[in-house]
This record gives sequence, C-alpha cells and structure tokens, in this order.
Amino acid sequence: MKELWTTMASLMGVLAFCQTLLHTVIPPELRFAVLKLFQRLFNCFSSYCYYEITEIDGVNTNELYNAVQLYLSSSASSTTPSAAATSSNRLSLTRGLNSSAITFGLANNDRLSDVFNGVSVVWEHIVTPRQSQTFSWRPLPEEKRGFTLRINKRDKPQILEAYLDFITEKANEIRRKNQDRLLYTNSRGGSLDSRGHPWESVPFKHPSTFDTLAMDPEKKAEIMSDLRDFADGQAFYKRTGRAWKRGYLLYGPPGTGKSSMIAAMANFLGYDIYDLELTEVNTNSELRKLLMKTSSKSIIVIEDIDCSINLTNRKKSNSSGGRSSGGAFDGGSEMRTGPGAPGGPGDPENNGNNNNSITLSGLLNFTDGLWSCCGSERIFVFTTNHIEKLDPALLRSGRMDMHVFMSYCSFPSLKILLKNYLGYDDGDIETEVLAKLAEVIDEAEMTPADISEVLIKNRRDNDKALRELLEALRIRAEKKRVVSRRRRLVAEVEEIAEEEKRALDSPKEVGGVATGGGDDVEVNYKKGGKEGEEDNGIN
Repeated sequence: MKELWTTMASLMGVLAFCQTLLHTVIPPELRFAVLKLFQRLFNCFSSYCYYEITEIDGVNTNELYNAVQLYLSSSASSTTPSAAATSSNRLSLTRGLNSSAITFGLANNDRLSDVFNGVSVVWEHIVTPRQSQTFSWRPLPEEKRGFTLRINKRDKPQILEAYLDFITEKANEIRRKNQDRLLYTNSRGGSLDSRGHPWESVPFKHPSTFDTLAMDPEKKAEIMSDLRDFADGQAFYKRTGRAWKRGYLLYGPPGTGKSSMIAAMANFLGYDIYDLELTEVNTNSELRKLLMKTSSKSIIVIEDIDCSINLTNRKKSNSSGGRSSGGAFDGGSEMRTGPGAPGGPGDPENNGNNNNSITLSGLLNFTDGLWSCCGSERIFVFTTNHIEKLDPALLRSGRMDMHVFMSYCSFPSLKILLKNYLGYDDGDIETEVLAKLAEVIDEAEMTPADISEVLIKNRRDNDKALRELLEALRIRAEKKRVVSRRRRLVAEVEEIAEEEKRALDSPKEVGGVATGGGDDVEVNYKKGGKEGEEDNGIN
C-alpha cells in the first residue's frame, strides 16, 4: 500500500513537472491559439450553436440575463413534460425587492429544456468562481454567473431572434405581476437621491379598484375599455405615427373620487404612479429631466393643476401682443422663460430670483411636445376642481384626450357604496327604502366621500346606517332647496333693481322733444324755456 502511494505521488510530480515545462517552453499565445483551434474544430463537427449570456456586461448589468432568469424561473416553477423539464429537482427560491411573490430559479450549474414554436432548446446556468479582480470602480461579485443557450444549427435562423424577444416580453410581464406597484414623488428642489434619481418611491398599496369605485357603471365601463385599448395599442400607435401616450382630465367637486380613480387605473393596468408636484419644480428644463427619468408603463399625475402653475406670463403676453405660439405646436400667445423675458433671468423685476419659473409652454411641451415621446406607454392624468380656470390650450385632444366628470353621488353609485360598506346586494334592501333614497339622492348633491363617512360610522348596524343616511340626504336636500329659493329671491330683487335703474336712465320727453341725460338734458331744457318765454310775450 505504501508503495502504491509512493508511485502515485511520483506520477503526480512528473505531471506537475511536465505541466510546468509545457508552460515554460510553449508561450501563452501559442497555447491560446491551439485551444481556439480545437474549439473551432469542435464547432465545425457539432450540430449545435452555443450562446453565453453573462450577468455582467463590462461594468453594467446585462438586462438580458435578468430577463432570462425571470423567464426560466416561471418555467421551472410550472414544469410539465411537454413544455420544460429540469435535469434535477433542485430549484432556488428568491423574492425580490418590493415583490409580493416568491419566484423559482435554476440552481447553480443546472439545466433546463424549453420548447418554443416546436423547437427544443437547452439552458444551462453556469456559476464559476471569479478570478482575483484588478482595480475596478465597481466591485464585482465573487462568482461569475451566466446562462448558456444551446440551439440546433438548423433551427437558429427561425427562432433565435423571435425567442429572445419572447423571453424579454414574458419577463416584463412577470416583473409587473410579481412586483408591487410603486408611488413616486419628485424630490424637493430637484435634489437627487443616493442613486442619482430625482424621484423618491414607496410601495403603492392603495386598494381602490373599478369594482369598488362609486361611479356610474356605464361611464366606468367606458373608461376601462379605453384603458384596455391603450394598453394593447402598441401596433396601432406605431401604425398611425402617434406617441404611445394618453391624457385624462378628471374634474368635479372635491370628494367625488378623483384620487380613487387614479388608484383604480393603476391597479387595473399594473402601472406605477408618478405624482408630480409642480411647486417643487423650478424650471422647464428640470420638468423635462423629470419626464426623462420616468419609466414606461406608468401614470404621471398632476393634481389640482389650476393651483399648481401660475399662468401670469401667458396673460401678460396676451395683453402686450406677444408672438403666437401656445406651446411648441399650438396657437395662443404666451411668455417663455429666458434671458430678457418677463419673469426670466434677464428681467430687471425678477431681482435674480428664478424660482418656480415654469411656463405654460413648458407644461405643454411636457405633455404633448417632442419630449413627451421619449418613453412609451405613459398616461398623463390631470385633476382639477375648477375646469373653467384651465387654459384652453391644455384641454385640447392630444393633451387631455378624455375628459371625465366626477359628479356627485348618483343612485347607481350609491348602490355600489352600500355594497362596499354594508354588504348589501340588489334585493337585500326593502323596495320602499330604495325608493326614498332614489327620491332624494340627486337633489341632495352629496359626494361619495360624504356618504362613505356616514356609512363608516354606522357600519356595525346596517339598519341604523340606512336611517342615518336617509336622514342626512333629506337634510342636505332641504338645505339645497332653501339655498335655491334664496338665490331665486336674490335674482328677482336684482332683476327689479336693474329694471328700475333702466327706467331712471331712459330718455324723458320735455316739451314734446325726447331728451336724454347729461348735457343734452340741460341744453334742451334751456332751449325749451326760451321758446316758452317768447310765446308768453306774443300772447
């Protein structure tokens, strides 16, 4: 036994000596050339093509690697004999940041077969230790990771490009499904976070959906259909030469559900929300940079647009006969911020203060100019309580394509609220009670928020909730009737006063001649008096 160990040690020593001698005699360049020659000979006689997709591409993360990892995780978790099969039962489990689902993945150095358009391919997850790295601005992982794709040479022209596109699209779909939506807000004063982004985010957990939204069902169905057509309209927008975006204007009294509508839209489409606070944006250039940092498949929200931007520059330009522009592509005079412009850096009245110098032109370019198409599949949502205060240039199609009036609570909306808070379905409430509610709901003009508060306070006692609600609606309706009567009385008094004023200001006849007011009355009066004196002298 001892002799055997001695022989093996001697043999290993000889091999090590030969390897050292080989490395010493044969230059590294020659060894590399011989290795490449053997690889080419192997590829010539092999019937497969091999493609490596590494985790790190230079110093940047390879997005295709992440897409393949997501796609294969779904295949591994739903493996069937006809679609995909792993060579072992070892799978890795992960849950990403802001993700609510656990995903499966290939274990290190494991294989998985997949079928696309009837063609079988094989994926292998290669993990090897990384050699000692030289100095780098970005530390690299200790392990070198990558995927190797094996495809038959005869199938390569038919499926390679289409297969990779399919994987990318499928990975985006999985990412949207697994990852919780985010709510972004722009940083105060345009400052950047630790990653150099001007947006700060938190997980978006708003539970509002179109099922729970208190709104007329027909109008709700129309909005859902429009959103669905937009999300599925990539080919349509490309064919018609339009930027893949759409604008919505939500207007109506406070408490009618505008914010809940935005949340329902985000949950329906699976989009992130960017809540843009215009008061924290100083210049048009900063506004464009914020737009460039938004992602696709997102909703950009500007709430209370009539209170967020000062349109004084546009009014000044209109009064001073400024040039017609109305934004980059629309008519109407407005003032642009710039050197020498009113409100700009060169304005002597500005005193060097260039804060909050967003112009209407900048806002129009943000929503409908060339910069608005720097991304795709974006929705712009504006809200306001006073649509009459908005400039007509903002309201036209292309900027606010769909105008949605958020009205007071109607009877169909009331039934949705009763189902949400009290669990009542059609037929659970007495017909007489429903008739009383339907009689006063329109006249009361209560918002869904006001009605929801009544139901929340009495949600433990459904009968009491209905009584309290009916009483609140009657009180509100009676107040509306009193206010309406007062307005009619005031209008009648004002009309009578206006008639009396017109009667006092109307022309009077003096000596058969119609006279007006002012100097004409005095001249005619004097002339009439002189003629009267002459007549008296003759008589």
